[in-house]
Amino acid sequence: MTANHVTFNLDDPYIGASDALYARARRLIPGATQTLAKGAGQHVRGVAPKFLRSGRGAQVVDVDGNEYLDLTMGVGPLILGYADPVVDAAIRAQLADGITFSLPHALEVEVAEQINEMVPGAENIRFAKNGADVTSAAVRLARAHTGRSKVLCCCYHGWHDWYISVTDRRLGIPPEVAALTYTFAYNDLAALEAALDDDVACVILEPTTFEAPRADFLQGLKELCATRGALLIFDEMWTGFRLALGGAQERFGVTADLACFSKAVANGMPLSVLTGRADVMRLLEKDVFFFSTFGGEALSLAAAHATLRELRLRKVPAYLDALGSRLREGFNLLADALEIPFTRCVGYGCRTLVTFTAQGAAKNLEPRFMKSFLQQELIRQGVLWGGFHNLSAAHTEDDVSYLLKVYQDALAALKVVVERGTLVAALRGTPVEPTFRQTTNFNLRPRPPLSQEPNGANP
Repeated sequence: MTANHVTFNLDDPYIGASDALYARARRLIPGATQTLAKGAGQHVRGVAPKFLRSGRGAQVVDVDGNEYLDLTMGVGPLILGYADPVVDAAIRAQLADGITFSLPHALEVEVAEQINEMVPGAENIRFAKNGADVTSAAVRLARAHTGRSKVLCCCYHGWHDWYISVTDRRLGIPPEVAALTYTFAYNDLAALEAALDDDVACVILEPTTFEAPRADFLQGLKELCATRGALLIFDEMWTGFRLALGGAQERFGVTADLACFSKAVANGMPLSVLTGRADVMRLLEKDVFFFSTFGGEALSLAAAHATLRELRLRKVPAYLDALGSRLREGFNLLADALEIPFTRCVGYGCRTLVTFTAQGAAKNLEPRFMKSFLQQELIRQGVLWGGFHNLSAAHTEDDVSYLLKVYQDALAALKVVVERGTLVAALRGTPVEPTFRQTTNFNLRPRPPLSQEPNGANP
């Protein structure tokens, strides 16, 4: 099925079964979701579906039977698309032989060899299940290797204490732990240099999100870390296997000391990967503990083995870059033609973001209201959208043509309600909510170790 064949009408979809499931979930599941980005607060409540039933290619069906062209794709993992026949066949074949075993499985070695060949700097490899598992393991390794405590981070790195303490969802984290992590602004090498003192164990960042790195930023960061004795860690959850087969390290020609992957590696199966320098990673043999029951689970490794092979055979990163660039440029041409400079599409082709700029001081024209309006207009025309275009190999040129046609109508409608001042009144449900904010230790220079404080003062 292509987007041109999605059935829709100009009414909002019926979501009675979704709402009923949501009511049941609210009784038992905090937040009614396991993944914040999938939750009801990230979609216009009263308009958007809350639960999906099935997916194939780039299409999904909700529990009420409504069909959508999906631009979220599981919040990233489905790089080949839903129910990819090659990957699913590999999972079924492994299922017939077993899932989890009493000794390591051969796939642990085979997938590690694939990653070693594909990813720059992947001298050693360790598997886990979630992105937060491997980013936290990387931070622990950096602390062990350097004998230092503090962390400088940029972007989002998971739910563990060392990172989430800098956000407004930090309740339950001891202040002594929170005091060890500081953040810095992307592309600001001078600020980072000022913050990188003798007790910083590592600098961890997404090598790019939607802003391109300046010509000297990543290389300068690597050189600065090497000079100051800190490790450089790339969080490649999004960039891995998308920007290039070898991720951002291949795309930008800069190799980090440690690099972390998940999402696209197994096309939806739960797997994360920690890679890096052998001298650092070998600490995992005895001195640093990072083992798990399900790290070697064979269904996910079978999926990864097939996914990595298909990414190469189908030349998926190049395909996503071309398709997504057409979508980005098409969106911006529509915005220019409509003379609405308050919205743009930015980012690399494989993953782009629609941005909104607040119009003056009017609260009713803040970005989340404009995003909510655009989302509700796309939903009723059969497009599931949360602000991003997470494209997959299953998306087609026809899908992009359809989406640009939908955008043309939706952006024209957005222009009208913004100019009339009726944006909020035009929302047919509860607008989207923010996820969380960074609130502490932002772009600050870390305090020196306690032993170096005057009179032993507390930090």
